[in-house]
Amino acid sequence: MSFTDTSRPPSQGDRRRWFALAIVMTAAFMDLVDVTIVNIALPSLRADEGATLSQIQWITAGYALAFAAGLITGGRLGDIHGRKRVFLLGMGGFTIASVLCGLAVNPEMLVASRILQGAMASLMVPQVLSIVHATFPAHERGRVFGLFGAVVGLGAVSGPLLGALLTQGDLFGLGWRSIFLINLPIGLAGLILGRAYITESRAPRALRLDLVGVALVTLGLLMLVYPLTRGHELGWPLWGHLSMAGSLVVLAVLVAYERRKSARDGSPLIELSLFRVNSFAAGIAVQAVFGIVMGIFFLVWTLYLQTGLGWTPLRAGLTGVPFSLAVSVAAAVSVQRLVPRFGRKVLQAGALAMAAGVLLYLWAADRYGLDITEWQMMPGLVVMGAGMGLIVAPLTDAILSGVPREHAGAASGLISTMQQTGNALGLGLVSVVFFGVIGEPVAPERIGAAYAEGFRHSLGWVAGGMVAIFLLMFVLPRRPSHDTEEATVPEPRTAGEPEPDLVG
Repeated sequence: MSFTDTSRPPSQGDRRRWFALAIVMTAAFMDLVDVTIVNIALPSLRADEGATLSQIQWITAGYALAFAAGLITGGRLGDIHGRKRVFLLGMGGFTIASVLCGLAVNPEMLVASRILQGAMASLMVPQVLSIVHATFPAHERGRVFGLFGAVVGLGAVSGPLLGALLTQGDLFGLGWRSIFLINLPIGLAGLILGRAYITESRAPRALRLDLVGVALVTLGLLMLVYPLTRGHELGWPLWGHLSMAGSLVVLAVLVAYERRKSARDGSPLIELSLFRVNSFAAGIAVQAVFGIVMGIFFLVWTLYLQTGLGWTPLRAGLTGVPFSLAVSVAAAVSVQRLVPRFGRKVLQAGALAMAAGVLLYLWAADRYGLDITEWQMMPGLVVMGAGMGLIVAPLTDAILSGVPREHAGAASGLISTMQQTGNALGLGLVSVVFFGVIGEPVAPERIGAAYAEGFRHSLGWVAGGMVAIFLLMFVLPRRPSHDTEEATVPEPRTAGEPEPDLVG
């Protein structure tokens, strides 16, 4: 297929759009599975390769940081050069980086390969939402995002189980390496089918990549996340505090520059006019906090189960199945049945349910201590999973509901950037809320008690984050609106012309 401009979705009779949806959903599934697979394999990887605690954090945080730093750029590159083209480039690069991870000869090479993998994912993932946004008409997107929520749940189920089976099964003697090499056949199939079925789309007017904006956003995120991740290990040096404070200055300069860039030539990296859309501004704040609490929970939970309680990867992976199934079921029901009737209240109910599930899990962990079983964990995990399912699928639709098609890539990049930045911050905060509590080194006879104490402390932070999300959701629209979207794609404007108001 040729790389042609399209500003309207294919006709409803075009069945290729459903094949295209399956392909981009597979990419999203591959990215999600990769994260959850890595989490479940971290203790085995640490034991086999002798990785330090800092390197363990960087195997996850390095990916998240590279992902976050490149997402806005990836979304804008899709707008400029074509979403199909950039999606396929990202998928190819992600597949190659996965192979490098699987062939890593030491922890340093693995961390570097994970950073490359995150950078390639930042090209691939923003195109998923923007291809959906540009391919499907507004009235079909609720159904599509319901499917997306189900895929999220399926990925959450498959990742831990697949990681446990591959790690503990030692497939072909590869051990933990197979968790990365499994991406090779999936990536190759995605590339072949993607070329055949995805329709190209890009912004209807010519845009240019804002290289200064790219440099500023990357520098600001690095200055914030790097010292947070390394702080505990290095004893919280002065330069780390100065770097985190300086990141706020860099981000403020970024906003000022993007405002001038938009007025001058209309090709900013970050489309600031998007923040006038109330659903978008509030939604990405929710995404950021949600990313923080999930980044904390999943890494700490894995360490607690396998290192603190001494469970095998397979047992730990199976323990997460009730949570993941609850996410998948609740995500499908929320979009199809609940949100059309109750609107924003569904998302807020999800936030409160997650907080209640965390507190229920905290109570069980405190009562049963190191003798806790999977069955005693299950009630808290099921309630948490149901709450997450009520949030993940409708939140995406709520955020994008008022965004013009022209800025679909930029908006998708910002959404994913805030989520992944939050995730990287959460992984960095593990140094504070978990390792800062247990202290290092820990005597062998105290590992179980220390990790259990750190886990309980971390759950308190997660519950607090969910309450904050509940309050932020009051700013979201009562119901996602698609009324104006089809008609609010702004006309090209000349330099110096004011930005259009996207709210009205």
